[in-house]
Amino acid sequence: MKHSLLYLSIFIFSTTSLCQELTGIELLEKAISYHDPNGNWNTFKGTLKVTMETPDKSNRETEIKINLPEEYFYSKAIKDSVTTEYILEKDNCKILLNGKADFSEETAKKHRLNCKRATMYKNYYTYLYGLPMKLKDPGTIIHEKVTTKTFQGKEFLLLKITYKETVGGDTWYFYFNPETFAMEVYQFFHEEAKNDGEYILLSEIEIIHGIKMPKIRAWYTNKDNQLLGTDNLK
Repeated sequence: MKHSLLYLSIFIFSTTSLCQELTGIELLEKAISYHDPNGNWNTFKGTLKVTMETPDKSNRETEIKINLPEEYFYSKAIKDSVTTEYILEKDNCKILLNGKADFSEETAKKHRLNCKRATMYKNYYTYLYGLPMKLKDPGTIIHEKVTTKTFQGKEFLLLKITYKETVGGDTWYFYFNPETFAMEVYQFFHEEAKNDGEYILLSEIEIIHGIKMPKIRAWYTNKDNQLLGTDNLK
């Protein structure tokens, strides 16, 4: 018992010391060095396959192709009997429903098929699977002070991120392992005082084009810890 308490005391002391030494930018750089040691993200060309599991609903299978140098994005989502495809190539946008580009305005509204939604998917997937590298994008405000936080019984280094008004209004927190600097949790609030928003638990690692990406993302509400869904990267 004495040895356990001694180890805990040393760990807490070392984590606190590390927290005091690091700035937000320095912590982010260490995290990027862990996840993308060879700096491959900016030239990423690859395919991701994601299964979304939602409580009491059927799974959604999505194939995503991202080519950052060519400004190309493609997603193909299959859920039940409906297949939707979004293709964005620079300023060009194309949408397919069950393999066809010809569908009525009523059908487009029913399935929310529009280029604005295509851009939303592009931003969503490139942001989530480009983390933490995407935190260096223009408009990101990296808060200088690094703190420690115990979350679900584990100690983390905590990085606070906000955005310029033209980019976004949410407040984000990123939780990094103090020993490896791996990103293991992130959390966002629309209004932090209301404890709204969600937290996302990350587990396992899939290495894609030299980048360590979280294989499993489990989404929960901040307010009542309700599981919203789980993304499984294949």
